[in-house]
Amino acid sequence: MKVEKYHLKSGTEFTRFEFISEGPKGAIRKLIEFQNTNSPNVFNLAFGDYNSETQEIDDLSVSNNGDTEKVLGTVIAAVYAFFNEYPNTYVYATGSTNARTRLYRMGITKFYDQMKKDFYLYGQIGDDFVEFEIGVEYEGFLAQRKF
Repeated sequence: MKVEKYHLKSGTEFTRFEFISEGPKGAIRKLIEFQNTNSPNVFNLAFGDYNSETQEIDDLSVSNNGDTEKVLGTVIAAVYAFFNEYPNTYVYATGSTNARTRLYRMGITKFYDQMKKDFYLYGQIGDDFVEFEIGVEYEGFLAQRKF
């Protein structure tokens, strides 16, 4: 994708990524994790600021560092890297708040033309997953890489 993004660092398993958001609020360490779920071959995409006290992702923090598009581009780059290692999986994502879920939908919409070439995209409505459509509100999102 042709979007500005941060440099990603990853472990050898490509399930945990980190990068530094740089902006008016300073350098903020961000984490992306692809976590196992109860469903076979479905991974949850967890994303947020690194909490140095718990050494975990804080998915409720609001950093407002003025680089939302670059951060979203970086998360998408991590999704591509994850699928390169785990091609026969699905990635599920939902926001920790309704506002964040809306932000994810806006990000998918912004990059939709490129993403639909590379991914099967679904939106969650209740317990069902339907083909993603622009302008529809969803509770979560599911992606599978096209090969």
